[in-house]
Amino acid sequence: MRTITTSAGTPVETDGDVLAVIETISRDLARRADLDYSFEEVDREFEHLVSQLTVEELRAYLKESLFMSFNRFENERLMGLVEKAQKARKAEDTTNQE
Repeated sequence: MRTITTSAGTPVETDGDVLAVIETISRDLARRADLDYSFEEVDREFEHLVSQLTVEELRAYLKESLFMSFNRFENERLMGLVEKAQKARKAEDTTNQE
């Protein structure tokens, strides 16, 4: 495992932990821009970090990012199903009360 740095010099371990990278970038940008940063600044920071990664590290981070996105997608999909079921149940309860 290696260590790379953000543009502010904050060290980041290349262990495949996407959330740790996101948290580090968020902290750096918040310190630097007082929570008022743009898409372009975030993009530049990602580009800075990605340029330091090897192909193997990029693959590990891509895989982790895909898992995170998939989990979020599945959670949102399941929440939609739960909400739909709850609405159907409320409608059924209302009908039964009449």
